[in-house]
Parts: sequence; structure tokens; C-alpha cells
Amino acid sequence: MSLDPAELYRDPNALAPGYSRFRVAERLLLTGHSHQAWPDCGFEGQIRAWEDAAELVDEKWDEAFARAERVRLGWASLLGDQGRPDDGDYALGSNTHELVVRFLSALPLRSRPKLVTTDGEFHSIRRQLARLEEEGLEVIPVPAEPVDTLSVRVAAEIDDRTAATLVSCVLFRDARIVPHLSAIHERCELVGSALLVDAYHALGVLPFSLAEEGLERAFVTGGGYKYCQLGEGNCFLRIPPGSTRRPVVTGWFSEFTALEGPSGPSEVSYGLGPDRFAGSTYDPTSHYRAAEVFDFFERRGLVPDFLREVSQHQVGHLSEAFDALACDPAVIARPAVPLTEIGGFLALESPRAEAVRSGLRERGVLTDHRGDVLRLGPAPYLCDRQLDDTIAALEEVVAAL
Repeated sequence: MSLDPAELYRDPNALAPGYSRFRVAERLLLTGHSHQAWPDCGFEGQIRAWEDAAELVDEKWDEAFARAERVRLGWASLLGDQGRPDDGDYALGSNTHELVVRFLSALPLRSRPKLVTTDGEFHSIRRQLARLEEEGLEVIPVPAEPVDTLSVRVAAEIDDRTAATLVSCVLFRDARIVPHLSAIHERCELVGSALLVDAYHALGVLPFSLAEEGLERAFVTGGGYKYCQLGEGNCFLRIPPGSTRRPVVTGWFSEFTALEGPSGPSEVSYGLGPDRFAGSTYDPTSHYRAAEVFDFFERRGLVPDFLREVSQHQVGHLSEAFDALACDPAVIARPAVPLTEIGGFLALESPRAEAVRSGLRERGVLTDHRGDVLRLGPAPYLCDRQLDDTIAALEEVVAAL
């Protein structure tokens, strides 16, 4: 049954009953940018995974792989891939780090020892690239600010020594949307370099069509721990069509279709499609849960355009309520960024962000901070009254400082 956005702004929120186990109607969960509540149907999927294991034992994998395929279709739909011959394939993993490592291992780093990135990437990429730099690779972290020119400045660093460029489409620290990623893609295509886009902070809260963004031949990674409400263990690497890259870090699941895959007489063979970047034995429970949640989103009409409308309303509501407090900007301030240029959370700058987060926690408001940025992440199951209660608690905390 589809929803009218206004049904989510009223108290009670029309979606909230579907999240009874997380008690979203009773709590102020402003962690939507980091860990959204799971709909109750996810619990049903978790139970079904156990039941299938108990009933089918080692023959459970046919059922598990069916759920994995549903998860792949869910990711493909969010990125605009619909199973056409020129669409990408989707390798699944427990987290983005393991998938990024497989991606990095498929690069010609001996002949092209340069990696271009930004200083605004999430820790999975930031830390791994920093460690590779210690081992002799050349890593260029382009300053994320100003965001308006970031893509152009990244593209300027890409040359024929560059094996890959790794960038986010929405920055994790302050939710700024990175414009003009196609400029990076075009430069990578020109010099034969790979592009990896981290879409974690877009999917489930912001429409992100690869075709519309001009990124059809990009690798893309992301996951469901945040806005997609899938919980842990649900991440993907989108492999562009026609890719023949051979990851050095390769799991035996690639051998399921490896006999049909390309290889030389003395080469390790690779599976077809997403199996090229496959891992090994994993806990399929996460995919059972995710398949149920993707179906739930489809039934309720929780598509990207709808979710963006709700998110913009909620972030806008928080912004207006915060502005009305007229706080001392030396204590806490909202950057002057148009709502249309940010993703799914409100970033507030404060030299005492940790103290503010702690004070909110004491008042029953769950959120987080990154350095001097307090992040308030609403979710579609919260009503406007809960957002007002959050800002009222924030006012108390700031006054107490």
C-alpha cells in the first residue's frame, strides 16, 4: 500500500507500526545516517534463515542464493540497472571494506602505482589507502572543500599513472552532495583508469541513477546498514559491464561458474558476472533479512523519489527549528548550505560536538558526531513532533553548556 508523505509527518507516523521491535514511536532515534531501525519483517527473514538451515541443512544454499539474487536486484534497482545486457553486475559482501580490497587487488598497481581520492572519504577507504601509501603507492587525497569544485580538482589529478580514483557521491561527514562526478568518469575513461564511487550515503535516501549521472562504466560500492534498513552484512560492489579485471583477492565461490569463465592455460580462472569478484562461505542470514526489507519497501512505495521528498522535509524541519533557537554560532552553528545540496542528515558544527552528543544522549536523543560536526539523522518512521522534541532537547543541552 502506497503512502502519502503527509502520513509520515503526522503523529502517529503511518510507518511506525511496522517497526515495533525497535520501538521507533517511543524513542528519538536520530541515527538514521548511521543505523536505521529495521522493519519487523526483517525479523521474520532472520527466523526463516534459521528454519531453512534446520530443515535443509547443507541443502539450504539454493534458498540462500535465491535471497542473494533478490538483494542484487534491490541494489540494481536503486542504481538504475534493470538487468539489461549493458548493465553492471553486483558482487555481494559483508562490508564495503572487503569489496574495496578485492577491487584494489584487481588494479595494475605495478605499472600504474597512483591512486586518487579525497580527504573526505569514509574510514574504510581512507585507512586502507593510507596504509598502501606506507608501502610505496602514491596516494593523492584531494581536499574535499570546496565541494562545488571537487570533481574538477580530482579529475585534474588523474593521469596515465593512475590505476584508480575512489570518491564518494555524498560525503559522510556533513552530507554534502558531490556534483559533476561525470567529469571524473570522463577523465578516467580517457586515460584508462578505473573509477570507484562510494554511494553508501545516497542509496535509500537520494535518487542516484548511474545513467543520469553519466557513470555507467564506474565501479560502485555501498551497503544497507544506513538508509536502506537492511542491517549488517549487506554490501555490494557494482562491476561495470564488460569488465575483465582479475582480483588477486579471490574466493572459491568464483569457481562455481569458473569453468565457463575466461582464463589462460596457467591462469586462475574466474566465474561469470558477479562471481568474478566473489568471496567465500558466508552467513546468509543477512540476505534473508535484506530480501524481506527490499520487498517491504516495494510494497509500501518507499522508492528513492518518495524517500528524498520525506528526507528533505525532515532535514528542512530540523533546520528551521534549529535556526529559530538563534544559538551562539561560536557554540553551535548550521552551515549555510541549501537543502538541495545535502543528503540524508543535518550537520551542525560545534567545537563541543562530543559534549552536545553526550547531553542529547542523557535526554534520550540518540545521534552521533564526527570531529566538530554533530549529525542529526532523521528517518521516515519519525514524525514531526519527534523532530521538535529533538530540537527542544538540543536547546536544553546548548543552554547547559
